[in-house]
Amino acid sequence: MKNIMRQFYHAFLSEFRLVKGDMGVLIFFLLLPIAYPIVYSLIYNPELVRDVPIVVVDNDRSAKSREMVRQLDATQGTWVKGYALDLADARRAVNNHEAYGILEIPEGFSKRIARNQQGEAVMYCEMSLMLRYKALLVSSTDVMQSMGAIITTERIDQIAPLAETISNGEIMPIENIQLGNIEGGFDSFVMPGILILILQQAMMLAVGMCGGAKREHPERAFYNPVAKKPGVFIAMLGETLTYLVIMIIPTIYVLHYVPLMFKFPIEGDLLQKFLFILPMLFATTGLGFILQGIVRERESVFVIWVVTSVIFLFLSGLTWPGYAIKGVWRFLSDCVPATWGVEGFIKMNTNGASLAQVAPAYRTLWLLAGIYFIIGYLVQRFVQRPAILSGLKNN
Repeated sequence: MKNIMRQFYHAFLSEFRLVKGDMGVLIFFLLLPIAYPIVYSLIYNPELVRDVPIVVVDNDRSAKSREMVRQLDATQGTWVKGYALDLADARRAVNNHEAYGILEIPEGFSKRIARNQQGEAVMYCEMSLMLRYKALLVSSTDVMQSMGAIITTERIDQIAPLAETISNGEIMPIENIQLGNIEGGFDSFVMPGILILILQQAMMLAVGMCGGAKREHPERAFYNPVAKKPGVFIAMLGETLTYLVIMIIPTIYVLHYVPLMFKFPIEGDLLQKFLFILPMLFATTGLGFILQGIVRERESVFVIWVVTSVIFLFLSGLTWPGYAIKGVWRFLSDCVPATWGVEGFIKMNTNGASLAQVAPAYRTLWLLAGIYFIIGYLVQRFVQRPAILSGLKNN
């Protein structure tokens, strides 16, 4: 037991020295999880687009059309910049980026409403930014519902004057409550999941780069030709402890302080969230050990980074719902630790779920950690260690 502990300590210390002396590895371990959340959060901040400028083509020129324009201008998402003579004039304003939408009110708009017919107005939107489209869509829908409710109330009152005491306002009011994302902002929706993906990429690629560094410079590894080599499993445990110790501060920073800085939804207990992410870090470390089998040079990690980042994003269920992913892609999605990490963390951080309430994802992460460590052990024993020892002999 004393010899095993000595080997474990030797592996931990040697790996710590390797990480400390390699700037590329430190970038993945420290700079990436610290800088990337800031960069991504600033890109999507502010979360909502307000006062999107539009121009109005009012072919009706009635009190009802002017009322509609006033209500639309009063919403937080839309700013009526002015009127255009016709649709061609309005299109020129959009093409010159003076406005991003056009409201066209057809002739006879108010007369159709007075005849109990449907009054139609057309909203055109320039689609270079989906958030602008969302702002115009929500604003126009709210105005239409409000005006429709008032018109319906007036008609009821004409039929039965006393009905106003029963129905006043919207006949069927709609209240949209977005759990964990009160403002309905894009940043609050996507960034909690992106934070978990950043942690996974940082850990996996840093571990992979450590393997490439050992192949390039075998003398920097803990393998000393004149000393007793620690067992592969003991070496993996020592290296894993090194990675986890280094990632403690970045993980707390990503899970707690980034949401605080950018006012993302933040619920639940920090300790429970950290306990939930722990098996994901173990599973990601196992993926890193597997990755070392194909990383012959440190720079190879950057190619893997470019290729896997987009794939992991799509498989995580952030850009496409997980239940809609079918076949082999569903299997691949389930094999990615961040998929379960994103699912559980969003429930805990956004909606205040406890660790017990995300138990299925938690158990799956531990299962993935065990599987990847077994595969990683085989890679380390039959691929990585022979390659390092061969490099030592050649030197």
